[in-house]
Amino acid sequence: MKGVILAGGLATRLRPLTQVTNKHLLPIYNKPMIYYPLEAMQRAGIKEVLIITGPDHAGAFLNLLKSGDQFELRLSYEIQQEAGGISQGIALSESFADREKLLVILGDNIFTYNLKQTAKEFEEKRNGAMVFAIEMPTESKQYGVIELDKNNKVLSIEEKPENPKSNLAQTGIYMYDNRVFGFIRKLKPSRRGELEVTDLNNFYVKEGAMECGIIDWWVDAGTSYDELLRANNLVAEKVKNNEIR
Repeated sequence: MKGVILAGGLATRLRPLTQVTNKHLLPIYNKPMIYYPLEAMQRAGIKEVLIITGPDHAGAFLNLLKSGDQFELRLSYEIQQEAGGISQGIALSESFADREKLLVILGDNIFTYNLKQTAKEFEEKRNGAMVFAIEMPTESKQYGVIELDKNNKVLSIEEKPENPKSNLAQTGIYMYDNRVFGFIRKLKPSRRGELEVTDLNNFYVKEGAMECGIIDWWVDAGTSYDELLRANNLVAEKVKNNEIR
């Protein structure tokens, strides 16, 4: 299995901070935001990771991360020329994947859940995909909402529904088999002109091949000033309590 971290986009909701740098290089307490998905890849046992970012600050990623030795990873880089959606970003990793399965993490997702055992089990499966969710009783409708059956198979994923079918919010952590690129080629742009990840995931949902894991804590740090601040405060507390480094 190989890893892909999506670290592109314009991050207009975080301006003026992102007028001078990519949002994934902003600090989360004691280290840059991009470190968190990289450390998640390392914990999961991934060895090769592709970082996909925009053209404006690609050199800053290279200056900071170099070849990836500090994470015991081999890093590659790819440019997403325009903000065309998560699925468009994933599509850029096809040659890198070389028919292997993928662990995809959005670069602004802050979490410490260890994906190693799940990744090992997923690699042993013939095909399918996985999403990861977190329980959000009062806020789930702000995200993609996942409905599960008793075996943790996904029955539906709805983007920001008015009446959520569960309290499970979809995070930006995904595992895909090598059919993902064929599914992406079938996608049509949404009303906002992007190839949506929920539409991609629903190909697997429709064939009953999408499963879901539940993680303990998670912050989508790149969506607003409030979430960026919440991520900083939460990580600071966990570091001071020796829960994370």
